Amino acid sequence: MLSPLDDYPVHQIAEPIRFVGTSDRNFYDRYYFQGHPRAGGLVLTAGLGAYPNRDVCDAFLAVSDGGAQRVVRASRQLGVDRTDTRCGPFRVEVVEPLRRLRVVLEPGPYELACDLTWTGSIPCHWEPDQVIRHGAQLTTATKRFAQTSRLSGTLEVAGERFRVEPSGWWGNRDRSWGVRMGLGEPEAPGARTAQPRLGFFWIYCIAQFEAFSLLALVEEDREGRRRLSHATRVWNDPARPVEDLGHVEHAIELAPGTRCARRGALRFERRGGATTELRFETGPCCFLGLGTGYGVEPEWRHGMWQGAGPVVQERRYDVSRPGELGSRAGLNDNLARFELEGLRGSGLFEFAVLGPYAPYGFASGKDVAR
Repeated sequence: MLSPLDDYPVHQIAEPIRFVGTSDRNFYDRYYFQGHPRAGGLVLTAGLGAYPNRDVCDAFLAVSDGGAQRVVRASRQLGVDRTDTRCGPFRVEVVEPLRRLRVVLEPGPYELACDLTWTGSIPCHWEPDQVIRHGAQLTTATKRFAQTSRLSGTLEVAGERFRVEPSGWWGNRDRSWGVRMGLGEPEAPGARTAQPRLGFFWIYCIAQFEAFSLLALVEEDREGRRRLSHATRVWNDPARPVEDLGHVEHAIELAPGTRCARRGALRFERRGGATTELRFETGPCCFLGLGTGYGVEPEWRHGMWQGAGPVVQERRYDVSRPGELGSRAGLNDNLARFELEGLRGSGLFEFAVLGPYAPYGFASGKDVAR
């Protein structure tokens, strides 16, 4: 199974590029993009992923204004050419590696279209590895780098055309790969049925300001035990060193009847005791459980075989009452406004509380904030 990429000296194992270094069916390799107007009003999320051991490629664009969430998604057989980053009407172009990427959804018989370029405002930032086991099974083992960006191009939403300029549209992107649970067709749980349910608390915060960006990650288990903690300030000027902001504590107010973050603060404590506080308030939200492939819809999950394709679908969801979405509201990408040291910024506050989580009094996956 040779491909064009095999003619380049990029091999990492003694196999053609088509074959990755693990037989785990949940191996993935993905682009992820988020963007928003600084004035607010809507938030967009897009992604394109390859799943080599499933022979699947899929992509999506989701746009939410807080009332409706519109999604266009596509899937095709991956094939042998890993350099082909097209999926139906979607394509991702690496214009300048580690600096500038272009995402296109060609116009068609649906309510969304885009031709957007993400240009990095900071250097790409390497994040700590994320590793999760449920009993004996390795469910997550991923690598990722992130980059805040300024956007340019055009976006069409339900007949309205937005001219996207870098001064008024900000966002971020990331690249991740590895093994991730919840892909494709469900597998038999086996011995996991004898294990306690895997609770999961997650914050992925990317706050962009004029001269720098702040990136913070927190992952905890069902008892609130910390599994991942990372917080840095990355300056637009690559000559300035990245600042380690130290230990992260969170204080988050949830919207009643939901598990959605409404406002709150992240507090960073450095060695020596100096503290910094990032305050935030959320706006429109992309619920990644609705139409994008992240998890809960049985007919369309990332890496699920939809046929040789390409298969293209459009969906529209009412997101005006998050409390009625149930488990589909589990992982949410909030447009957030931030305040830090008297400065104002905007960006992504990705948040999830899945299953039991003792610190918030959630004894089961059905409990919500009061």
